[in-house]
Amino acid sequence: MTLEVCGYGKRYGGLLAVDSVSLTAQDGAVTALIGPNGAGKTTLLNLISGVVKSDTGSCRLMGESVAGLTPHSLAHRGLTRTYQSPQLFDDMSVLETVMVGAHLRGDAGFVSSMFRIGKTRREEARLEAQARRAINRVGLPSSLMRRSAVELAYGLQRRVEIARALAMQPRVLLLDEPAAGLNQHETQELAELVQGLARDGLTVLLVEHDMDMVMGISRHVVVMNFGRKIGEGTPADVQRNQVVIDAYLGASTEETAHA
Repeated sequence: MTLEVCGYGKRYGGLLAVDSVSLTAQDGAVTALIGPNGAGKTTLLNLISGVVKSDTGSCRLMGESVAGLTPHSLAHRGLTRTYQSPQLFDDMSVLETVMVGAHLRGDAGFVSSMFRIGKTRREEARLEAQARRAINRVGLPSSLMRRSAVELAYGLQRRVEIARALAMQPRVLLLDEPAAGLNQHETQELAELVQGLARDGLTVLLVEHDMDMVMGISRHVVVMNFGRKIGEGTPADVQRNQVVIDAYLGASTEETAHA
């Protein structure tokens, strides 16, 4: 398996935010991580992506132990992520923003790229082509490439962030609530994009509250509550799981209705 997590745990003082959670993200498919607010989903994603170091457990990426590595090191090994809110730069165009992702996997550093030193010109051209392919893959019109990323509509900003992650040429993509703030039409388009990425061979671990999206595109679903894994299986298995149903009865009205 491309991504395997075994017994990850994280404690903040007296709070056990993640309690010995294990999961496997299925190759070339969408694996969803769901649960009520405060279940520990984003904390687990932070542990997997190296944003936060785990207190316990292990993680293997393509068979290699990667627990404790930084996000930059993980990106070089093929794992990257997006965040709940788009992380964009005020003074960068869409193309420049996506090229940041390409640079993280490139051979040339930012300083040498700035001054076009030696072979860096060729490297820069290659990375720009890589960024353009990522922008095209997420369905952004080429006419937006020179626009400021932060000036785009929110739904388009989401696609810019996914494009930046794709420009790193990952094997595993972690998506943290990508449909948050999107309308129904935008969510449907996003679901089709994520499903298409998995069909292309990308392993996707998706944290999402929109249950219609989750159940429609996921092959496997892992459910958390109060930091623990309380169930997993196919979307149909999870929807019939009484423990999962009971957990969602304590969630918001909207989430309970979806569940």
